[in-house]
Amino acid sequence: MKRDKIIFWSATIFIFLFEAVMPLSSVIFVPDQFNVGTKPLGYPDYFAYALMVCKVLGATALVIPSLHPKIREWAYAGLTFNLIFAALSHIVVDGNIGFILLPIIIGAILAVSYIYNQKVNRHLIAQL
Repeated sequence: MKRDKIIFWSATIFIFLFEAVMPLSSVIFVPDQFNVGTKPLGYPDYFAYALMVCKVLGATALVIPSLHPKIREWAYAGLTFNLIFAALSHIVVDGNIGFILLPIIIGAILAVSYIYNQKVNRHLIAQL
């Protein structure tokens, strides 16, 4: 149980830092670079803002333990869709293998967080 919690929280904190803290800090500290990831793909500026808001909310939902499990499920789903579409966008637009692999690697870490979230929840339910 302790090992499962450590793996879950390690993966989840990484996702939170990468999907919430980094985009938010870039808007605060380097506001002219807010669309550096979406502009080359042809997305409008408002999409970058909407994407950041959704990523921050979703990643924050993962780190709040008392949040309803359904909300957490939606957060995992939303972040997964975001990463899938990021990889697909890079495949179609620029074909840069580094830009394609990054969302896939982050998605794998998100999957680890999800799997260990399920394990931790099963342990908690079994204790009741």
